[in-house]
Amino acid sequence: MAINNPYKEYQQQSVLTATPEELTLMLYNGCIKFTKQAIVAIQKQDMQCANTAILKAQDIVSELMGSLDMQYDISKDLMAIYDFIVTSLIDANIKKDENVLKEVLELMTELRDTWGQAIKITRKQRYRGNV
Repeated sequence: MAINNPYKEYQQQSVLTATPEELTLMLYNGCIKFTKQAIVAIQKQDMQCANTAILKAQDIVSELMGSLDMQYDISKDLMAIYDFIVTSLIDANIKKDENVLKEVLELMTELRDTWGQAIKITRKQRYRGNV
């Protein structure tokens, strides 16, 4: 008999009910989480765990790349940033370089925070009936 995990059920429900904007925020948060895990794993000399975490971060950035609508200039700019991040993650994985991961972490955190602010502004505008 399977035991229900309330946290997993909550996570699944959160994804199913999230707006596209919130899903993007979740992807940023996931990439940040796995990048942090990789840094800790490298510090602990657990290279297998570091590899797994970096690959998960790469998968998330690939998903972000695939979600871009390339008819907008901002999407082209984001594609270049995401491409840089993926290349950096690959480099960090090959060299097990936590400094490169810290750079990725800083960049992803900045993107996530900017995205979060954009969501707040958009919600305020919608609430006021401006959008």
